[in-house]
Amino acid sequence: MELQDLVFTGATGNGLNIDDSGARETPARHLVLRRLRITDVGPTGNRDGIKLSGVTDFRIEGCTVERWGTGGSGIDLVGCHRGLIESNVFRHLPAASNGGANGVQAKGGSSAIVIRRNRFENTGARGVNLGGSTGLEFFRPPLVDGQVHWEAKELRVEGNTFLGSTAPIAFVGVSNAVVRFNTIYVPERWVIRILQENTAAGFGPCREGTFTDNLVVFQSTQWSAGGVNVGGNTTPTTFQFARNWWYCLDVPARSRPTLPTTETDGTYGISPQFRDATAGDLRMQPGSPAAAVGTEALP
Repeated sequence: MELQDLVFTGATGNGLNIDDSGARETPARHLVLRRLRITDVGPTGNRDGIKLSGVTDFRIEGCTVERWGTGGSGIDLVGCHRGLIESNVFRHLPAASNGGANGVQAKGGSSAIVIRRNRFENTGARGVNLGGSTGLEFFRPPLVDGQVHWEAKELRVEGNTFLGSTAPIAFVGVSNAVVRFNTIYVPERWVIRILQENTAAGFGPCREGTFTDNLVVFQSTQWSAGGVNVGGNTTPTTFQFARNWWYCLDVPARSRPTLPTTETDGTYGISPQFRDATAGDLRMQPGSPAAAVGTEALP
């Protein structure tokens, strides 16, 4: 099924809701959402722009999602698998105005999701929420006793641009998530959070995240705990950091972050030379020393 070139505006629940009708062992399959425009959902509470539950083999591409609920997500995935979210734009409000909102969230047993070449503008508390906290009865496929569970696994975030958000990247009860070649500009508190919100029996700790080849530019006045927030019941020592470019706009000498493990080949305190960052243009000037990292460098 394909939905394209449609506008959804002013919905009081979710802007668009597609699911498996509650049959958690037989997912909905083969869905394409293309060039949709979804605006002004809610306006308050847990209201999502696009909500998918129990959907496998899907693509969401070229859509614009603006102003969803104060506690919802631009796209919320519960128990979804083998999906691509590419070349979309998410616009919300500064985090102080929208509570616990997220740009894209994948939880409830979601796996094999790629989030690529999107633009996130002030999408709330978290730009991408890799995992989360889901009621046990909503996992897809259903949880099996005796096995180790995660909110999500095998997620990839690459080639995206993030402006604002309390934390653009949140690893939350996720296993094997890769975040690479993204450009992150002036987060409001941290660049990364490593958390475990679902502590029910049988759930493994947040683990084995990878953060490489990203360009992170921040202000010292909006930078807490060295840029990384680590919560309890996680395994931050299993995370890997490599080849990231870190630059503090107002105090370049304070550009080095505080990471849970030693970074390999990081760069600190050198301006990446954006074309016009104050106008939202985060492309590199010709000859930028940071040409090998960030959005434009995604292979």
